[in-house]
Amino acid sequence: MIERQPDAPGGARRTVRSFVRRAGRLTPGQRRALALYWPKYGIDRDPEQRLDPVQLFGRRAPCVLEIGFGSGATLLAAAAAQPERDFLGIEVHEPGLGRLLAGLESERLSNVRVLREDAADLLARGIAPGSLAEVWLYFPDPWPKFRHHKRRLVQPPFVEQVHTALQRGGRLCLATDWEPYAEQMLDVGDACAGLRNIAGAGYYLDRPKHRATTKFERRGERRGHRVRDLIYERID
Repeated sequence: MIERQPDAPGGARRTVRSFVRRAGRLTPGQRRALALYWPKYGIDRDPEQRLDPVQLFGRRAPCVLEIGFGSGATLLAAAAAQPERDFLGIEVHEPGLGRLLAGLESERLSNVRVLREDAADLLARGIAPGSLAEVWLYFPDPWPKFRHHKRRLVQPPFVEQVHTALQRGGRLCLATDWEPYAEQMLDVGDACAGLRNIAGAGYYLDRPKHRATTKFERRGERRGHRVRDLIYERID
């Protein structure tokens, strides 16, 4: 465990999107995967619909939501290694969506579904309460400039939404290589009465062995950034 640094900034209420839609350059393969495999793995959710993983996957199994899966490498590897679990992946950028869809089809995985929408909207209105075993948020955009801090996803309303979506004993797993954002995550998470910091209030974890390293993590480490992990467990 790693003790937090003092003088951490508090979390501001989230009032704007935590992401900016970027067109990105789709490769021919990614474009083809979006066209061919979205009907198989993608979810075009009715705004009034709440997703129930049991109905969605046709079985009762632990369900994990990864927010902002990027290239999809972590999600793809986890789904292949853990066929007893179901996975929901949410991303807004098309190259990552296309890459993951191609990987799902190549691996013939049936335990993953993909969404293209805002994670906060999904958690607030689109997921059945108490239906998730885990929520993963690894290396989200840190929005380093002070005027952009309001765009950070980890704010009190978001953490409360995750708390509602988790089943009792379910976990929120966070990681970042941006120290000020890590401090904000710690402040906000520790302040949620229904969640328990498994490292102890005010403490970070060493990287859990079950969390695969990511491209963003390796890039941060090359720049000399210290990676911080947090896991919160729903206790009520």
